[in-house]
Amino acid sequence: MPAAKENIAQPVIVKSVIPKERQDLLKWNGWGYKDSYFTMNDTVASFTGKRYSIGNLRLPRLMPWVAQTFNIDFTKPNASKPQPKETDYPPPKVNNENIEAFQRLGVSYSISVMDRVVRAHGHTLKDIYTLKYGRFERIPDIVVWPKCHEDVEKIVRLADEENMVIIPFGGGTAVSGAIECPTNEERPIISLDTSQMNRILWLDEDNLVACIESGIIGQDLERELNKLSYTVGHEPDSYEFSSLGGWVATRASGMKKNTYGNIEDLVVHVKMVTPRGLLQKNCQVPRMSCGPDFNHVIMGSEGSLGVITEVILKIRPLPKVRRYGSIIFRNFEDGVGCMREVAKKRCQPASIRLMDNDQFQLGMILKPEISFMEAAVDTLKRTYVTKIKGFDPTELCVMTLLFEGDENEVKANEKKIYDIGAKFRGMPAGQSNGERGYMLTFLIAYIRDLAIEFNVVAESFETSVPWDKALQLVRNVKHVIASECYKIGITHFIINSRVTQTYDAGCVIYFYLGFNYGNLPNPVDVFHHLEEAARDEIIRVGGSISHHHGVGKLRKKWYADTVSKVGTNIFLAIKKEVDPKNIFATNNLMTTVPQAKL
Repeated sequence: MPAAKENIAQPVIVKSVIPKERQDLLKWNGWGYKDSYFTMNDTVASFTGKRYSIGNLRLPRLMPWVAQTFNIDFTKPNASKPQPKETDYPPPKVNNENIEAFQRLGVSYSISVMDRVVRAHGHTLKDIYTLKYGRFERIPDIVVWPKCHEDVEKIVRLADEENMVIIPFGGGTAVSGAIECPTNEERPIISLDTSQMNRILWLDEDNLVACIESGIIGQDLERELNKLSYTVGHEPDSYEFSSLGGWVATRASGMKKNTYGNIEDLVVHVKMVTPRGLLQKNCQVPRMSCGPDFNHVIMGSEGSLGVITEVILKIRPLPKVRRYGSIIFRNFEDGVGCMREVAKKRCQPASIRLMDNDQFQLGMILKPEISFMEAAVDTLKRTYVTKIKGFDPTELCVMTLLFEGDENEVKANEKKIYDIGAKFRGMPAGQSNGERGYMLTFLIAYIRDLAIEFNVVAESFETSVPWDKALQLVRNVKHVIASECYKIGITHFIINSRVTQTYDAGCVIYFYLGFNYGNLPNPVDVFHHLEEAARDEIIRVGGSISHHHGVGKLRKKWYADTVSKVGTNIFLAIKKEVDPKNIFATNNLMTTVPQAKL
């Protein structure tokens, strides 16, 4: 790597949160912060805390909508299991020699059950249901917290020598089963928690790049860069809790990718420690033509090849203006047509997303209680839209917008978008609707945690699809889900959709599925059956197995057909070369075994 230059800033030390403090801040058996959750008092719901815009405000529409949609009784919540005790799980498969070896390395470690359980899962429906009502078949045997790249090299070397398994752990937000421990793994499993590797090592203002340790959490990275008047602009739904290393390992995408790019557009250089040594390029340049780009071997590897330790990312000056907007359309078809035209003209704002009618209704039920005058104004607006303009409340959909740049750029972009919207019978719906729709993303997982307490399981899944197949894919998936639900006997369910990102050649579609499982004995298995039926239809129509959630263990049944037999053999050959003993035995993407059995 090039030597430091005068214009490269000194390291920015992001305040380290020691493991116990981090666990004290977040829920151990659900999404997000301990002080942030939905609560109910008589017939009115509210959301606790001040971290989100709806915090400590009454939500009078929520409980009636949920009760009617899912046919639930709010007086009968399910009781969650308490925090696990040491005796709830078998003792760790590490001996005194293993412990002494970690002590010699000088890294923090723990074999407590609570530390191990917290790192045994991500945030799939299966994970949360197991935490609340079940028990994991396999958990890590020891958790280690390296503080730098050199610590990781020592840990990987030790694991290779002692034939121990490593599962890298970042923010723990995976929704693909990626950090789930293989149940048949007999070797000791190390959970390598990168949370203490959270520094901005340097920032180069001439080249607009920064070198950052992989364990930094998204919102912490943005906060520290913002102090220096810069941004990365990568904002996935999990931005509050997911890590930089996790973004790279899963080929992540963010809500503002139109302006800043996906993670592959932001990455300039990556370091990954493998059992064979360090995988990295020999220089930091914007592009190079020297055969296959091995950054792309690292991106999407999902912890199966090594540990990402440091990443050089592109940064940009903070935008001077940040403004929300929204457009309502008469139906989903008009909205998709507008998005297609915006993509054709390549005038996408930082974020442009389209909610179907069902998701629009979900957003409306999360509106806080308002004053008499505000209610009167809302009534007038609703009357104007439905009675005078003729929008059908059961068909209309909403596009939410986020513009970033300087004032002239934002104004010009707004005019282009609203002019295109008008051609598709759209009508501007204001900044507040745009902001509320944008922020809804950060609350959906909290809603899932509330629902599961009342026999309702819910989860999202996503895909990318060519433009000409988008409407067909949405219709077909909704039909498949409805048909399967009726076959099983599920009568109260929702399946709604959102177009979240646009490209020249296609778009990204999110689906949100939830249902009251009543007396069904294995609700998670039922959900997986429904999602698999939906995914089979997605693939049949021409969609992908994932746009940005990754493959993990949840979607690996489709991986081989997706990349072809030659593709799977290439992956196995890389795996065999960098990890011959299968130290990184995550079994993500596809099941792998030690070299002797390959």
